[in-house]
Amino acid sequence: MTEPVFDIAIIGGGVNGCGIARDAAGRGLSVYLAEKNDLASGTSSASTKLIHGGLRYLEHYEFGLVRESLREREVLWSMAPHIIHPLRFVLPHLKGLRPVWMIRLGLFLYDHLGARVRLPGSRYVNLTTDPAGVPLHPSLSKGFEYSDCWVDDARLVVLNAIDAADRGAAIHTRTEVVSASRHGDEWRLDVKDTQSGEAATVRARTLVNASGPWIGDVIADCINVPSQSGIRLVKGSHIVVPRMFDHDRAYIFQNPDQRIIFAIPYETDFTLIGTTDVDYFGHPEDVAADANEVAYLCDAVGEYFQKPVSPDAVVWSYSGVRPLYDDGTSQAQEATRDYVLELDGSIEDAVVLNVFGGKITVFRHLAEEGVGKLKPWFPDMPPPWTEGAALPGGNFPIDGADALKAGLAAQYPQISPELIDRLFHSYGTLSSKVLDGAKTENDLGVHFGAGLYQREVEFLVKNEWARTAEDILWRRTKLGLRLSEQEVLGLSSWLKDNPPA
Repeated sequence: MTEPVFDIAIIGGGVNGCGIARDAAGRGLSVYLAEKNDLASGTSSASTKLIHGGLRYLEHYEFGLVRESLREREVLWSMAPHIIHPLRFVLPHLKGLRPVWMIRLGLFLYDHLGARVRLPGSRYVNLTTDPAGVPLHPSLSKGFEYSDCWVDDARLVVLNAIDAADRGAAIHTRTEVVSASRHGDEWRLDVKDTQSGEAATVRARTLVNASGPWIGDVIADCINVPSQSGIRLVKGSHIVVPRMFDHDRAYIFQNPDQRIIFAIPYETDFTLIGTTDVDYFGHPEDVAADANEVAYLCDAVGEYFQKPVSPDAVVWSYSGVRPLYDDGTSQAQEATRDYVLELDGSIEDAVVLNVFGGKITVFRHLAEEGVGKLKPWFPDMPPPWTEGAALPGGNFPIDGADALKAGLAAQYPQISPELIDRLFHSYGTLSSKVLDGAKTENDLGVHFGAGLYQREVEFLVKNEWARTAEDILWRRTKLGLRLSEQEVLGLSSWLKDNPPA
């Protein structure tokens, strides 16, 4: 039997790879995506969890990137209001750093550069009377407040993959592309299942290298196509500590080294602090927050909070490698966060599109532009379509979450409100598929701990490519913060005894 020839083969199951798969599949192209680990297992699940314009990028004159990012905030919010929501940020003014006039100017631009419609604008905050000033040092009296959005980054990736698959894309996790070579007007990919070792050949007319921090390795060792662009790997680390303040706003702190640090409400009981910016020269899969970075983040927020933050208080840390386009800047924090899409190949040849850089906020636009660059190979390709097209579970108005949660609570009165809330903010209108007629929580099967039941695990395995406890506890959910070691072992054993069909 002759193997099918896909229109596009994609290497990488991060936000850019899955976004491109969704966009292309929605335009009627046949798509094959290979991810050697789990979806969002690299940089895409190691972000600061923000859909934001990048206030500090204004200092580096990246007005185009900021404008595009600001515009995308409300576009993405409307597409996935179950996993994206508005968040207000408080910026205390610290004497000796950026002057008040500069902050006011930056916030004015931030309010007006993008197509802001629903998000409220910036305002002055008197920290001596506002609740946001309570956990801060008394010397901090002036501040400002502005809007951005929060996102569950790993779920954003998975939802794009689900929608791509629903539109016909073949999504293959735990599948490594060992090599790829041109054969006339098509690519042939030698792929290997990393669990079974089974090998196969995949044929495609075009190839997209969206492998994130592995992009240089894929170019050099896999596809063997020379690139004119350089890659700069920059490490960003975060720490999670017990909740440090009672309100639902986040903080953005200036640091003397000109970096900014966020302190963000996280998973109800915690505060997320990050990020660092350090050039990275190791293997992306080995990245981890080191003691110096943890101390740096603790010291940075300690300049603002009355209660000091000790490295001993850190309950979890994570780190990711940003695959930035190397624009020759001297410091990691100054390297551009904009993306570069590089085509190699003529209209007569099999072409490869290498994706450099980018940030999670602009993934949809990157995907739209990336697929658009392949139009000469697919002249009948329909126009862009993803703007405003809801992601799975997000097909409701942005102000409709409370009514939908109330409806779920009424339909499942014996299910705890906390579980209803968590499920809704993970699965949106698909929450009822997880609950699926359960009258009590006992009907949901084995309880693994912290409100994680067998029914949800089965849903994730069947519908979201989850295979391991790590997939479930740290990417599909963040319940790894709450389960004991024994409970994690119980989940792992259950998954081993109940492999996917």
